[in-house]
Amino acid sequence: GAVTLTLPPNPAFGDEIRVIDGKGNASTHNIILNRNGNNIEGSAGNLTISANRTGLGLVFYEASQGWIKIEN
Repeated sequence: GAVTLTLPPNPAFGDEIRVIDGKGNASTHNIILNRNGNNIEGSAGNLTISANRTGLGLVFYEASQGWIKIEN
């Protein structure tokens, strides 16, 4: 099944998160980034990683934009 990672509830500007599908199973066992009340790229929805071997970096910008991809 899917794996859910919950992002921090009270991030500050510049906080960074990196997620890596080290075993290459994301297409079978999606990785769901639970936004935990903050936007992800301006959207009030969770982010799902579904491609094997994906590495993803996010940085927190501010409340309306929330977490923004810095590497993919």
